[in-house]
Amino acid sequence: RTTVALVVETGDAREVHHIALLVGFGAAAVNPYLAFESIEDLIREGELTGIETATAVRNYLKALGKGVMKVMSKMGISTVASYTGAQAFEAVGINRDVIDQYFTGTPTQLSGIGLDVIAEEVKLRHRRAYPENPTERVHRRL
Repeated sequence: RTTVALVVETGDAREVHHIALLVGFGAAAVNPYLAFESIEDLIREGELTGIETATAVRNYLKALGKGVMKVMSKMGISTVASYTGAQAFEAVGINRDVIDQYFTGTPTQLSGIGLDVIAEEVKLRHRRAYPENPTERVHRRL
């Protein structure tokens, strides 16, 4: 795994915590494409005014970077290389089978959901994004 870089392209990651976890579990880079699209949409719809799209995206990326650095500093980690893949976390709310299979070595004191619940949540989000009735607006207020 050390001879390749893991790049995560995801619509789910949008907050500092999400990015920090992905990097902490080994991602060399994260592309939160849906967050970028949301920023563009907010500006296009006039809900975010007084700023150009490129500037807003740059500000968002800067905030994410500073946020991840703050998380690292609170953990006493000074370099991204030391943080990447460190798995310096404890899992809460995920059952042991999922931890053992996908987050090997991550400590956990509290069990929780399994793959069945995770899969159902993903299906629900997909149904909301891609409704069966194609006339329903995909980008709607939820």
